[in-house]
Amino acid sequence: MKNLILFLVLSLFSVEAFAQTDEKDEKIMADSEDAKAAFLKDDPGMMEFFENSYGYIILPNVGKGAWGVGAAAGNGIAVEQGVHVGFARMTQLTIGFQAGGQAYSEVVFFETKEAFDRFKQGTIEMAAQVSAVAAASGASANAKYNEGVLVFTRTKKGLMYEASVGGQQFKFRAK
Repeated sequence: MKNLILFLVLSLFSVEAFAQTDEKDEKIMADSEDAKAAFLKDDPGMMEFFENSYGYIILPNVGKGAWGVGAAAGNGIAVEQGVHVGFARMTQLTIGFQAGGQAYSEVVFFETKEAFDRFKQGTIEMAAQVSAVAAASGASANAKYNEGVLVFTRTKKGLMYEASVGGQQFKFRAK
């Protein structure tokens, strides 16, 4: 029951936080460009995914915290066929043996129009940490899409110990 209440509160918070002002949207766009540059600095091979995927989202500042029950959230941009088409919001809820706090960036590539449309319709949900590849030099060389989706994360700061299950949910807002 406690987890259900936490999930409902997190869901309400995500709806409220998703209503952004133009100034916040501009900051998210600038932070997303910085995050993209940082991903490419860590692994220049990721450029192939930025250039060849049907679309992608970049979440430049994801905050995550946990003590048994964990939650994470972040805002970013959505790019379709090389054009900024809107904004993305990710929320995550996990349960298990976990403790700590962390800030990271995440980029989600969509291989096809169908996969990107699933994101825009809000039907993309992923098991937490299952499909994420840690961005590092050469990590993109062996990365593969799973059901048309590929995720890279880049830790910015913090420490998190985690053996948990849960999932990420995405929401789309057109610009």
